[in-house]
Amino acid sequence: MDLIITNYISKLQLGELQSCQNMGIFPLFTSVNESPKYLTLKEAWEKKILSVVEIDQGGSVPELKVINKGKISVLLLDGEELVGAKQNRVLNTTILLKKESETVIPVSCTEQGRWSYVSEEFADSDVVASPLVRRRKVASVSDSLRQSQRFDSDQGAVWEEIDQISASAEVHSPTGAMRDVFQSKEDELDEYMKAFVGQAQQRGLLVFINGKVIGFDLLSLESAYQALHSKLIKSYALDALLQRKKKSEAPSVQAAQTFLQEITSCEEKKYQSLGQGWDYRLQGKTMVGSALVYRSKVIHIAFFRTTEADKAGRMSGYQRRRDFRVY
Repeated sequence: MDLIITNYISKLQLGELQSCQNMGIFPLFTSVNESPKYLTLKEAWEKKILSVVEIDQGGSVPELKVINKGKISVLLLDGEELVGAKQNRVLNTTILLKKESETVIPVSCTEQGRWSYVSEEFADSDVVASPLVRRRKVASVSDSLRQSQRFDSDQGAVWEEIDQISASAEVHSPTGAMRDVFQSKEDELDEYMKAFVGQAQQRGLLVFINGKVIGFDLLSLESAYQALHSKLIKSYALDALLQRKKKSEAPSVQAAQTFLQEITSCEEKKYQSLGQGWDYRLQGKTMVGSALVYRSKVIHIAFFRTTEADKAGRMSGYQRRRDFRVY
């Protein structure tokens, strides 16, 4: 694995365990303080320097156009959802937009039953796709990059995961919208949100559900993590809520450290990002991840545990991948 990523992982420090029902979190800290400056999607929208639209009037399911009018870079996080326009989408990969730029970004649909305008521009849904959705998407995008050098997802797999989440939550959305599942569980998710409070200097989180490591997200700037903290908690909490068991193992420091050590033995491939920097694709026997590196600094890194079912799905996924349109 690239020494930039290995060294970054080696400097991570685990905070004190936080728990709520069947979900546990180790806040992540690091002594690495050098990072290019940037704003998150939420911060850029609040400053009114960012707009996201369909690529043209007709639209294209796997692509959107982002205009950064600011004199600072903007970070779009893998899995962040954008709502409005012709249908809701999520980011296929993390992208660091250049200042004063216009970029076509790769996305996946999270609202299967709509293909009609409700607004000219997109808005921030305040949602990051759940780990179940993200891990399948990360894996399929990695496969696409290896085979075609494109950041395409297996749209069918994304819809399958959203359908399963909707069924588990007993939610029927008229348009099959992922956001409707989050909104239907808002009160129950709020309990998790209140339990996991962001810490000073926190840069990320390593999450357990039912005593097992599910994954982690880590950002280079404390300010960026704080802006994304509630989104990420809500994302992982949805999976915890829908997988709740009466009894489960307790999270352990040893299991967390083992997970981080396993990352350093993953195979990697490196691709030019659609924004600034390099997009690394990382894969191990039981994990999949991605990292964005810019100016030799890790900007964002995320990893998720995988299963044999995930691998079987990926083998057939690329064969069925195509441009999806919903009318």
